[in-house]
Amino acid sequence: MASSVPATAPSPITDDETRTVTASPTTPQVEPPASRRGIVDAARARKLAASILLPLIPIAAFIVVWDLLTENQVVAWLRFNRMPTPAAVLDSFGERLGSSAYYEDLLASLQRILLGFALAAIVGVALGMLIGRSDVARKTLRPFIEIVRPIPAIALVPLTILLFPSSEQGIVFITFFAAFFPVLVSTIHAMDSLPKVWQEAAYTMGAGRATILRQVVLPGALPGIFSGLSVAMGVAWICVVSAEMISGQFGIGYYTWQAYGLLDYAGVVVGMLSIGALGLITAWIVEMIGRRINHWLPRAKH
Repeated sequence: MASSVPATAPSPITDDETRTVTASPTTPQVEPPASRRGIVDAARARKLAASILLPLIPIAAFIVVWDLLTENQVVAWLRFNRMPTPAAVLDSFGERLGSSAYYEDLLASLQRILLGFALAAIVGVALGMLIGRSDVARKTLRPFIEIVRPIPAIALVPLTILLFPSSEQGIVFITFFAAFFPVLVSTIHAMDSLPKVWQEAAYTMGAGRATILRQVVLPGALPGIFSGLSVAMGVAWICVVSAEMISGQFGIGYYTWQAYGLLDYAGVVVGMLSIGALGLITAWIVEMIGRRINHWLPRAKH
């Protein structure tokens, strides 16, 4: 007869063991909201400090080197014995700030830039989209554009003097001509780089040509278009200042050339720095507008 093994009864769990088992799982500690906000604020402060201080490093280094070379009148491969010192430029800039003619020159150049750049942006984007979307327009217009595009805008100054009744119109045309081709070419390339699957997907959902152009093609091409607009703004400033030096009667380029004719080298540097500041501001505005419009881009979110 097989012997039966008695079943062992489970031992009862005491209250202390129950509390031990209940407390054993580790629960994640939630960071207090105030501490988290402090970390985020500190990171933002460091980022803001870096964005302010880092651009000042090369500027300060440039000014220090400039001051050392001009104060010691170094003559080597380059001659700095005739260059104005930073202190002389600062004094000249202070004098210009107290003159109404300085602001009139700045305003005149800004008006020319804005008008010529706006015309170039409108015409360049429209024509670039036409060439990018139509094979007939591409075959018809692209060869002529490639012939005219290498011509320097400043080389048109003699023709603008003959064609336009006033120098103001000629300078605006030169600004338009200089900014037009970067916008046009960037728009054509942006249209060519669009994935075809976007348009095919829109077609399958019943979208028409106008809807695809407005809601698919144009938004998809805007990042490339704004890249061309940023380049066009810099080129426009170069050409408008050159045109003002040759045929203008006022403007920051005309002022810079006049200062050179009067041997006011500090005034020349003031004009150069003013052009750089205006170019920086206008290019920054174009970039900010592009980031706001292209907010869907991953980099624009940061």
